[in-house]
Amino acid sequence: MAGKIKKYSNGELTIVWQAEKCVHAAICVGELPRVYRPGERPWLRIEQATTEELQAQIKKCPSGALSYYMNDEANPEAATLETKVEVLPNGPLLIYGTLKVKDKSGYVEEKNKTTAFCRCGASAKKPYCDGSHIKAGFRDE
Repeated sequence: MAGKIKKYSNGELTIVWQAEKCVHAAICVGELPRVYRPGERPWLRIEQATTEELQAQIKKCPSGALSYYMNDEANPEAATLETKVEVLPNGPLLIYGTLKVKDKSGYVEEKNKTTAFCRCGASAKKPYCDGSHIKAGFRDE
């Protein structure tokens, strides 16, 4: 998935934001409003929170658009995470961990950290969630 990627560092930790993955769930803004300021530039002010606060919040990003690595780690993407599944009420299916996703054309993409899968059927980025469930009014039965 190509697109806009921004990195923000506090010297200890680097946050990686992949704009095309973002589903604008605003969990980041809700949890750390002093850090994430969507109406301002730069929109992310990493110095406004501790490394531990940033790590905890980023782990809750439903799309995986936000990730991080510790600056002293040689290969941050090498870590394999335990797989966990969470159904968000009225939203996507979140898979935490390392997995391989094979699309209908046979292309295999390795996902690490958090992946949000569409449950509503309205996403333009299937099988991934793009936030369309909000506009579609998707509700759990």
